[in-house]
Amino acid sequence: MKLTDAFADLPERLLDWYDQHARDLPWRIGPAARARGVKPDPYRVWLAEIMLQQTTVTHASKYYQNFTGRWPTVEALAAARDEDVMAAWAGLGYYARARNLLKCARRVAADGQFPETAKSLQELPGIGPYTSGAIAALAFGARAAAVDGNVERVFARLCALKRPMKDEKPFIRRTVQGLVPGDRPAEFAEALMDLGATICTPKRPNCLICPLTDMCAARAEGDPEIYPIKAAKTAKPTRAGHVYLLVHGSDILLERRPETGLLGGMLALPGSDWTESPPAPGAGAPAPAEWSPIGIVTHVFTHFALTLQVAQAEISGPRPEGLWTAIDAVDGLPSVFKKAFKLLQSAGPAA
Repeated sequence: MKLTDAFADLPERLLDWYDQHARDLPWRIGPAARARGVKPDPYRVWLAEIMLQQTTVTHASKYYQNFTGRWPTVEALAAARDEDVMAAWAGLGYYARARNLLKCARRVAADGQFPETAKSLQELPGIGPYTSGAIAALAFGARAAAVDGNVERVFARLCALKRPMKDEKPFIRRTVQGLVPGDRPAEFAEALMDLGATICTPKRPNCLICPLTDMCAARAEGDPEIYPIKAAKTAKPTRAGHVYLLVHGSDILLERRPETGLLGGMLALPGSDWTESPPAPGAGAPAPAEWSPIGIVTHVFTHFALTLQVAQAEISGPRPEGLWTAIDAVDGLPSVFKKAFKLLQSAGPAA
């Protein structure tokens, strides 16, 4: 018997639950509206899915509202200035997503529409297997598997999968694809996401109210929380550097990072390279000055942990060329530089 045969009534049971308990999210039209024939806007589906990569629903929601208010169509976003989009994205992290967001918007605007299949969607910048399946299902009603972390957790528990998740991903994708109903693929995708987000949660899953509890192998074993099986963690490498707060009157010196690389195209504070060994004192300083150490900030990126020594100086008279900005107007800094900038406000005038 195929595994999907054992789950034959899963789609119907899950959709019955979803019709009663669907989350109200700003980018969704909801099951009632879909039943009336309301069609989703592919632009808004795509925008939400890109924002939700590596980001929580709560955190992404305010950014989604801001973006759709400023750029209500893919054409409007395609016409936006790069620096405006990067500033609006600040705080969402993984800034390559913002660069790919613009590249994708401009290609879609040039083509006149989004492609409608998962395969063709993957040809666009920033769209991988999960995102392509989600957009195809949610925006176009394609019978495509949308497998995010929530869905992986649900099926790791339903099947009590014994290997680390990275080894089980292909199996889960095949299983979900085999279960997607032809008549309600969008709602099925949303229902699985909602089940993982609200009931089959990472800690303390609420099995008593789960519509699938009697078919869950992990529940039968008695300890569903141990799934998914986690791979052994490896320690993150560390890097160090300096960052500088150079003040002239009521202005502060900023810079824009190179388009390629980590935090590419984002506003930043001047500083040294980030290296495995701490750089020499004063490395990367934007100008000769009486630099006063005012603190340390730490930040964890995907592949390494960073420690920055923060120094401040005030200068008068001629100032070096650069991107000078009023201190009270600074906006759009990525989180790591925002942490350093906050030290300026707490440190007060430089000695």
